Amino acid sequence: MLIKRLITERIEKTLFKRKAVIIYGPRRVGKTTLVKEIEKKFDNTLYLNCDEPDIRLALTEKTSTELINFIGKKKLVIIDEAQRIKNIGLTLKLLVDNAPKMQVIATGSSSFDLSNKIKEPLTGRAFEFFLPPFFIKELNLTSQEIKRTLENRLIFGFYPEVVFSSFEEAKEILRLIYKSYLYKDVLEFYGLKNPDVLEKLLMALALQIGSEVSYTELANLLGVDQKTVVNYIRILELAFVVFRLPPLSRNLRTEIGKSRKIYFWDLGIRNAIVNNFNGLNLRNDIGPLFENFFIIERLKRNLILGKDLNYYFWRTWKKQEVDFIEEEGGRFNAFEIKWKKEKTKPPKPWRQNYQNSSFSLVNQDNFLDFL
Repeated sequence: MLIKRLITERIEKTLFKRKAVIIYGPRRVGKTTLVKEIEKKFDNTLYLNCDEPDIRLALTEKTSTELINFIGKKKLVIIDEAQRIKNIGLTLKLLVDNAPKMQVIATGSSSFDLSNKIKEPLTGRAFEFFLPPFFIKELNLTSQEIKRTLENRLIFGFYPEVVFSSFEEAKEILRLIYKSYLYKDVLEFYGLKNPDVLEKLLMALALQIGSEVSYTELANLLGVDQKTVVNYIRILELAFVVFRLPPLSRNLRTEIGKSRKIYFWDLGIRNAIVNNFNGLNLRNDIGPLFENFFIIERLKRNLILGKDLNYYFWRTWKKQEVDFIEEEGGRFNAFEIKWKKEKTKPPKPWRQNYQNSSFSLVNQDNFLDFL
């Protein structure tokens, strides 16, 4: 079953403007499917899969004349898994500069690896997009159906193969993605020397979603220095496994300013890491799961809308807190996220110090109102 990605329209609006289009995202989220659907709308196209050795050879360290001779007079060229091409940024620059009527779309499964190779050569020459796993509203379900299937999404997440799979198939697919793609890709692309530390770090982060993370405590737990922990978490973020949420602090003496929270881009992957696919009635982590779910779905929503916002959480030393905050145009939109429907008010210090802000209580009954 083909699900149309809502970001497609934004991508298509950037085509044929004499710039490359770069689409990032983890493996198995549907980047290839998306670009092939775009390809169907045009004649005279070329799809190049950089997993193929001959394609890598044809695109690596070539002159503009060699590249154009290889591609020919194609209108649309898709370079899939572009991070496998050495100096891909220079290759794309040569195509953009020397074939202005050609549209190049490049996909990559690694933000860190691909962006480092394209940023400088493609300055001012590229539009960039991030494709995460499905956004909940892309599933074309009614509000009632979404709420009825919410438990499955909290357990199995939104990877395309998983959404339409049976219980047992979903578990196996998630374990495969985690072990054979995300985990090994991080080790391969970034040359990490200690896979045991990485696996233990992932487990520790998975068990701390919704809680503040201490790099010092993680370093002590893993038996490594704090710099290694910071580096590994940054790599996991750039590989689209986790997302860091910093604290909001305007230098008020009562505010926490140096901690952070870490969430997973997909809860199915998180649950595969901790090897827990139990139903919600057998879990003690429903609150953190729902918090992770809402924050990431809100991020997906904003990506689709093309909103570039700042994101935070907020807490005082007296443990008064707000779970999730968006900063847009100097204004704060604050969200308190609770699995069960309950009344709550914004903390008094928040009301006093951030008067130009909204405050919303999100729960399992009304979360769709904010997505």
